[in-house]
Amino acid sequence: MMHTAVGWHVEMEFREDDRHTEAVALLRLPDGSEVRAHGHASRHRTDVNQPRVGEEIAGARALNELAMRLLTKAHDEIDQASGRTSHPIHV
Repeated sequence: MMHTAVGWHVEMEFREDDRHTEAVALLRLPDGSEVRAHGHASRHRTDVNQPRVGEEIAGARALNELAMRLLTKAHDEIDQASGRTSHPIHV
C-alpha cells in the first residue's frame, strides 16, 4: 500500500485595539477551494492588557469555526457523491 503525504497550511490574521481582537483563519485546500472563519475576543476593562492572550482566544475561536466549516464541507461532499443525506459528522 502506498501512502501519500498531504499538507495544509492555515493562515491567521489579527486586527486588534486596546479592548478587542478579531482573528481570521484561512485554509487553502489542494483542490483550490478555501475555507475561511472568524473569531473574536474582548478584554474586560479591569483586565490587564495582554494582546497575546486576546490573539490566542480569538485565534482558537476562529480555528474552532474553521473546523466546523470543514466538517460541514466534508458532509456536503459525502452527500453529493452518494446522492443521499448522510448522518451528521460530529467533532
